[in-house]
Order: sequence, then C-alpha cells, then structure tokens
Amino acid sequence: MVNVTIDGKQLRVDASKTILQAAREAGIAIPTLCYLEGINEIGACRLCIVEVEGMNRLVPSCNTKVEEGMVIRTNTEKIRAARKINTELLLSQHQCQCTTCTRSGNCVLQKIANDLGILEISYAKKIKHVEWNQEFPLIRDESRCVKCMRCIQICNKVQGVSVWDIVNTGGRTTVAVSGNRKIEAADCALCGQCITHCPVGALRARDDSDKVFDALSNPEKITVVQVAPAVRAAWAESLGLTDEQATEKRMAAALRRLGFDYVFDTNFTADLTIMEEGSELIEMLKDKEHHRFPLFTSCCPGWVRFMKTQYPDMVGQLSTAKSPQQMFGAVAKSYYADILGVDAEKIYCVSIMPCVAKKYECAVEEVNDAGAGADVDVSLTTRELARMIVAAGIDVQQLPEEEFDQPLGTGTGAAVIFGATGGVMEAALRSAYYLVTGENPPAEAFTSVRGGADWREADFDVNGITVKTAVASGLGNARKLIEAVRSGKAQYDFVEIMACPGGCAGGGGQPIHEGCEYYASRGQKLYALDANNPLRFSHENPAVLELYKSYLGAPLSEKAHHLLHTDQKTWKL
Repeated sequence: MVNVTIDGKQLRVDASKTILQAAREAGIAIPTLCYLEGINEIGACRLCIVEVEGMNRLVPSCNTKVEEGMVIRTNTEKIRAARKINTELLLSQHQCQCTTCTRSGNCVLQKIANDLGILEISYAKKIKHVEWNQEFPLIRDESRCVKCMRCIQICNKVQGVSVWDIVNTGGRTTVAVSGNRKIEAADCALCGQCITHCPVGALRARDDSDKVFDALSNPEKITVVQVAPAVRAAWAESLGLTDEQATEKRMAAALRRLGFDYVFDTNFTADLTIMEEGSELIEMLKDKEHHRFPLFTSCCPGWVRFMKTQYPDMVGQLSTAKSPQQMFGAVAKSYYADILGVDAEKIYCVSIMPCVAKKYECAVEEVNDAGAGADVDVSLTTRELARMIVAAGIDVQQLPEEEFDQPLGTGTGAAVIFGATGGVMEAALRSAYYLVTGENPPAEAFTSVRGGADWREADFDVNGITVKTAVASGLGNARKLIEAVRSGKAQYDFVEIMACPGGCAGGGGQPIHEGCEYYASRGQKLYALDANNPLRFSHENPAVLELYKSYLGAPLSEKAHHLLHTDQKTWKL
C-alpha cells in the first residue's frame, strides 16, 4: 500500500494500481477513450492525462502506477487544454456526422467532446475512406476509426482470432484486417465482440431493419417473428425501462405494435434442439466405439465458423442439430404453414438475436430445407430491435403485457437458459437424464456447469453412465479447450461452446454499455425465468410433443433429420 494525494484527497491504495484505477476507486472521474482494463492499457488516446507533482510532463493515468507520496491533479487548466487539443486532433480525422451513426448518443468520443465544450475544430479535416463489402454482416467504417486499438486487443487477447492489426506507420498508421486480407478471407467468426468494444461507430453490424419494415408493409407477406432467449434479458436496456417493466410479454406486445402478424418464441425450438441434440448424444453414448468424442454443440454460428476455419478436421464432431433459429425457420415454413393452410413462400420469417453471426447463418444456403427459400429471411440484433421500436414511435412503458402466439410460442425454463453460458449443456443433461431413465432429475442437478466467461468441466452420472462434460465461452477459451482435447490432456463426451464471453447474454448484437460487461446480470435474469417457469424440462414442452406426434414422428426421424439437421462441413464461409 502507498499514500497518494489526488485532487487534494489523501488516499491509501494498492501499489499495483494505476493512477486511473486509484482515482476511479476514489470516485474521481478521468476521461478515457482507448482504455479497457486488463486488455487495452496503452495510453494511445492521451485523454486520460494527469499532472504529477515533480514531473515536467503530463502522464497517461491508465498505465502509470501510483507511487508513495505522489501528488496528482486530474483537472487543471493545463490538463483541460491538452485534452481539448488531443480531442480536436482526433475529431479532425473522424467522420463527425453523428446523426447518421449507430452510436450517436452512445459514443465515448461524442461525450468527451461535449464534456470539453468543443464547438469547433481548429485543425484541418482529413478523413480517410476505405471500401468495404456492405453485404458482409460486420461492417467497418475507416472514416470513424480513432485508432484506439480496442478491436485488435479484444480479438487477440480474448477471442484469439487476430482478425485486426495495425497497418502503416507514422501519420498513416491505422487499423485494418490483418495480413493484408479482405474481411471475407480473415477467418472472422462474426462474434461481434470488436463491435461491442469499439468506443465509436467504426464497427457495426449490417443493418437489416429496412428489409423488415418493407416486409411488414407488404400485404402479401405473413410476417412471423421469433425472439431468442437472451434478447429478453437486454431488449429494453436502451429504452429506459426498469427490469420490472422490461418483461418478455411487454416485448411481445412491442413486436405486435411493429406490425408482425405472429409473435413467437425461439424457446420453442430451443426445446426442440434439446430433443434432437440430446437424442443424438444418447445414441452416440450407446455406441461409443463407433463415434468420435466429444460431441460439440452446434447452436452458435460464431463457434461453427471458428471450428471450420481453425480446426476443419474436427467439424464432423459438431452436433448435426441445427441452431434454434434455423429449426424455427424450418418449422415455421413447413409445419406452421400447414396449420395456417398457406403457401410457405408467403411466410416471411424474422429472428431477433443477440448475435451478429446469425446474419451469416440464415444466409447459408445449405441450412435451408423447408423448400420455400431461406428458412429464416432476416436476422436482426437486439440493438436493431430497439432502434425499430424507437423509429416506430412506440411508447413501450405504456404497453400492456401480451402473450406469445401459439403453438410456436411455448418454451420451458430449460430453453430460456440457452442464453447463458452453460445453459445448453444444463438443458441437454436434464432431458438426457430423462431419455435414459424415464424419470426427471431435480431441475437443479446440473448447475455446476453454470458460470462466467471461462472454461468449466463436470462429470455427471446418468443411470450408471458417466458423462464427462465441459463448457467454454469466448473463443480464446474454446481454443484452449480444443488444444487440450487434441493433445490428450482432456477427454469429454459432450462440450458446449459459445463464441461470446458469457454466452449469448454477452453476444455481439446486444446493447453496448461503455466499460461494462453485462452478461452476468443478464444471465441471472434468464436463470430467474427458468426457476419461475412451471415447465423446466424440454421434453415436457406440450407444443414440441404435439409437433412430434402430428408432424415429425420422433426425434431423429427421417423427417426430423431433413428439417432439423445439417452438415456443417458443406457450409460456405
């Protein structure tokens, strides 16, 4: 511990802390732009500068350690002038058309400039534009990049994919796709973590909301929407609702006000996924000699892309079960079209997902099997949903709660926890236990697979069969797990991987909160919904059971294989 003084406040702090950390712990605000604790502490933006008595220059507080007796000032005339100059220099190379930026109102640079009272820029504008494929799910706008390097560090240190890198030198230094490649050839998993950690609007997901508005206005289209489990935990974070107001039923009401004909729940096909994937696992465990283990979950397209580019020889170990998004599309344009008595091609299927990679997945030709074009026509992120609600002038606080439509609106507690890391594993084990024993386990029997953004493992006894499991979220952890399996250091039967830290709750399509990770609190909301659901086992979903009885026959049947399974080896990237 050392004694320091910050803005006249005497503090005793850990000697391992930086000035920035010590100041924040004392409630003293210092602006930052490039800083991400433990990930990006390079002092590139020079906005966190402070004065230290005895030093003849301003120092970056983000990477300067406290020392005994330091006297620090964070807000002097000299500091304000330097911050203003540094901010104006950034703005001189930044596309400042804030009204056409997805981060307007939620932009770190915009807030800093406003806080500093910058009304005009003293330096000549020099904006660089670089062509980008606007059809790719992830879009980079060079004209808005502030060279903070956050995207590089997140992709390297957390996700371990290294899509981004620094290019050029001197005044031409910028960020680009690594290896002088096009983004399409960069092994990008489309996890979207670079988007959620960019402090400005230099990175964004492709916006598909106009396509959906067009479909909603088309009287020839029957618009069907599905909402992923993790979306309900975050959909209203930017809309000013309290947690008590931001219910899934109020979300369903908002979607009806947008004009959707039918509002359904992806939880329905999350339960369906468990029936297919759980049955697949049980069949493999019965005949272990003729199968290669572990079986990997396949509901995260970011993870599938990672596996295909990094470990193509292991793609055959992915479950052949489609993701809940794609199962829903296939069921909506076959089973539900029959219920409505309409041509499946009239149905326009939209998904609301916490994910950027889902935009890629629904465009994969090999995953469309209902015979009516794309099974899912458009996938929107949680952020796009919020923007559409605002654009439509919907006052969500005044909306009464409404139920999802039926029969594709019924979901269990096991389905809703798909949105949290470990949730797919837990849901699968609940039903696998039943499929083997004919009895339900305690609903909380498999909670040891729950956790944060890390790698966890647990063994479970299912009627005398030991099932060795592992769960990892974040692609950096996924790589460590796979390398352990490949080297023989780890052996598992069933592995769940989610591309984003914390699982879908921390997805790249979720609302962005500067400097904060919300996946843990969102995950707790999902577990609370599970605990309060009268149905907690996927195999007890009455709508799923009716689907099998009247249409599919049984899990892993020929019809189920045709509509609900895929071969990821054939997917194009």
